[in-house]
Amino acid sequence: MSRQASHFSRRSFLQATSAASAALALRMVTEPMLAYAAAPSHPPHAKDAVLLNANENPLGPCSAAREAVIAITPQSGRYLDERTDELSALFARDLGVSAEQVAIYAGSTPGLNFTVRAFCSPHASYVTAEPGFEGGWFAAERAGARVVNVPLTKTYAHDVKAMLAAGPDAGVFYVCNPNNPTGTLTSHADIEYLAENKPKQAIVLVDEAYIHFCDAPSAVDLVQAGKDVVVLRTFSKIYGMAGLRCGFAIGRPELLEKIHNYGGYNFMPVTAVAAATASLRDAQLVEQRRQINTQVRQATFQWLDRNGYSYIPSVTNFFLLDTKRPGKELIAAMAQQNVVIGRVWPALPTYSRITVGTSDEMTQFQTALQKVMKGSVSG
Repeated sequence: MSRQASHFSRRSFLQATSAASAALALRMVTEPMLAYAAAPSHPPHAKDAVLLNANENPLGPCSAAREAVIAITPQSGRYLDERTDELSALFARDLGVSAEQVAIYAGSTPGLNFTVRAFCSPHASYVTAEPGFEGGWFAAERAGARVVNVPLTKTYAHDVKAMLAAGPDAGVFYVCNPNNPTGTLTSHADIEYLAENKPKQAIVLVDEAYIHFCDAPSAVDLVQAGKDVVVLRTFSKIYGMAGLRCGFAIGRPELLEKIHNYGGYNFMPVTAVAAATASLRDAQLVEQRRQINTQVRQATFQWLDRNGYSYIPSVTNFFLLDTKRPGKELIAAMAQQNVVIGRVWPALPTYSRITVGTSDEMTQFQTALQKVMKGSVSG
């Protein structure tokens, strides 16, 4: 796709409204910000610590992506926006959508924030799950929107009928699938039901940041069917590019154009574009990394089962562990053992979210957890 044909061009950015300019000035609440805020006040030395607190991939970018970053670095004095167009076209082709149905961002967080800003207002609420990822409702609050938190079902799926009942004035129904922080799935049938029965003015925003870690069907087919659905994807998780920043929003062109007005076109980091392109061209990468994560996660669950610990079964690269005490106490105690674990959600105050690290890291986690839970150390 040529620079002139790019759907989200610099020219359209310059035509952004004053409201969009104001929205661009607002701070976005991101996963690393939330992880940092919940970290222990005296964290262990980062060089030696086991970091299981921010849903990062310990494998990092694949070798082809690393080589691509090195190769592109001498050209990083240029914006190279044609490379961004090439990546967008490749990503769209892999998903079976048109290039006009994808918008690229530096991670999925901008797409989340801009979508909420575009469709939520004092008259259009933001409906989400509890517990769920908090980034969207921070954006909704800044838009003056009512934030509606609907409890998950007993199986930790989104209760779509309850969400519909709670949000007749909704601008956005947000579904993180698999859900963050529970790592559990909402069925495609339920997401389709939500899209079919939502209020006319609303959209369904499906965040698929963790979809690659399981074999659940994507909601991209609802975009292909022309529904009022926007899907978010990121390279931060299975592709190991959290620090490089690349993500996409997928939706009908007119929906993306409205989102674009609140998050105008900007040049992508050329290193991120090079790494993402190389990652997409490795046809085996997702499956290989899914298998690695599944093996380590299941081995961890088996150890937890053998030792009588409770957790919420997950299909992702993280899970919620029941600490049987205020979760913040376990976070502090584990930090003393040089293991940093994830934050606590108000709806589940005794649970801490644990990222699945390498096999060696999870062994260190197990050793530290045994010491803390058996009382040989305290927070």
